[in-house]
Amino acid sequence: MTVRLERVSDAPMSQRLTIRDHVWTVDAQPAEGGQDSGPDPHDLYDSALGACKALTLLWYARHKGWAVQDVQTAVERDASGERSGTYRLSVRLQVSGDLSDAQWSELQRVVDKCPVHKLMTQVTTEISTALERLPGEA
Repeated sequence: MTVRLERVSDAPMSQRLTIRDHVWTVDAQPAEGGQDSGPDPHDLYDSALGACKALTLLWYARHKGWAVQDVQTAVERDASGERSGTYRLSVRLQVSGDLSDAQWSELQRVVDKCPVHKLMTQVTTEISTALERLPGEA
């Protein structure tokens, strides 16, 4: 799968993000020269974790036939130590449904094992970057 970004021509920093048939705007905040017309890359990173935990919980509950009615997720970021190597995310999932204590405990274990959580904490990510001229540019 390929994620594509292209510059929004009438904005100083905005990028149009396309994933399959979904399109969003990604931008920097005004203090960084952007117009805040969409989430910034850190917002997307943080939201990937929250979304993964919520979707994992919903998938697991449905698979087990458990009565989860709603899930609301908040992700709090503490980037104060990012430059020194520590980026902290705190995720709070609020769940409604008729669940036993054992089911609550099992759901806690499951959300701590969502795939994005694992990517962020247990997997070595290797990144290669190529800088190329656009076709037709000299």
